[in-house]
This record gives sequence, structure tokens and C-alpha cells, in this order.
Amino acid sequence: MSRPEDSLWAIPVAQLSSRAGQHKDVDARFPAPDGIGDAVVGVKEGTGLHVQGSFDSIVDGLIFQARVTAPLHAECTRCLTPVRRDWNVQATAFFPYSPKREGAMHHNARAAAEEEVEIVAGEEETEDSYPLSPDGAFADIQVLLRDALAEHLPLQLLCRPNCRGLCPQCGLNLNEHPDHRHDITDIRFAALAGLKAQLEQEENGRKASAQS
Repeated sequence: MSRPEDSLWAIPVAQLSSRAGQHKDVDARFPAPDGIGDAVVGVKEGTGLHVQGSFDSIVDGLIFQARVTAPLHAECTRCLTPVRRDWNVQATAFFPYSPKREGAMHHNARAAAEEEVEIVAGEEETEDSYPLSPDGAFADIQVLLRDALAEHLPLQLLCRPNCRGLCPQCGLNLNEHPDHRHDITDIRFAALAGLKAQLEQEENGRKASAQS
């Protein structure tokens, strides 16, 4: 049976549960979980993610806030050129204590109040909740990373803001060939052009007959 601390995404947080108001900075790299996007746009499984943020303990759990930087792969939606760039997402999540530990935290919170330690929470709490390990010693951010990145994948990504796209006639990349053109005849006037040529031919024939 695997242990919580053996997870590649586990962060030790046991010391934070001593009382509300504790803080822990996080600045580390983690492998990208699977299931973030697809071949068109996404983050390849196992590539390095940079997570920079912090945990803060409140009465009933931990608030986690971080900036996640991921190596995004995609295709430009106009010219289909492969795009490789770093992509940043802000993640906020709540890791609640188990009922047993939460009771302990209420006791510690009262002690903190006696020491006039003010804990400000409320606005920082979020609907995104993730469980701590059974003993409350580790926060596993694997699912959090997958959810945060997959939810905010860009749908319309351009290789450059002024991408010219592809030629609608032959598919040539217009960013690489900005002077590329096609001489196009409007087929709506093709019949008129044929009638004009026929009338001119008949007129020339009459003139030739008259001169002979």
C-alpha cells in the first residue's frame, strides 16, 4: 500500500496544524499529471511544472494559493504552426482537516485568541476543496494541478497577435510569404464574360463579311 508521502505531488504540512495563522512558502517543481488537454493544446504528462505560492492555516483547514507555470504545447488556430510557451495559472484551494484534527484546531484557535493572534479568513476560502492525507501531515496537489490547468486551457491561441493565417486557396503560410497572391476570377461573371466574347466574335465576323 502506497504511503501519502511517497506521492510525487505530496507537500508536508504537519507543522501548520499546530494552530491557526501558520504560514508555509512553496517554491518547487512537480511533474505534470496526465489528462491536461490533448494533442492540439495541453501540457505533456511528466513535464516540469513550477509551483510558487504558500499554505496558510485557518481554524478548519489549510488555504493554498499558488502560481503554476506550465510548458504549454498547442497549434496556432490560424496558421496551425506548433506553439511552445510557458503558461501561467493562478490556483487557490482549500484542504480541510478531518473532524478529529479540526477539533484539535478549535482548541488551538482558542489558545491563539488568548494570545491576541488575529486570523483573517473568509474571503480566501474557495469552493475547490481537496483532502489532506489521513493523518493530516501531507497535502497532495496532483488533482489540484490537473484541475487548475485543464480548466483554464486557452481555446484560441495564436502564434503571434497579428498572425496572417493560411492562404484559403492553397494553404500557404502567409506569415512566411506575406506577398503571396492569387489572381481569382469571380465565377459569378464567367457566363457574362463568355457571352461578351461570343458577341465580339460575331461582330468581328460580320465586319469581315462586309469587307469581302
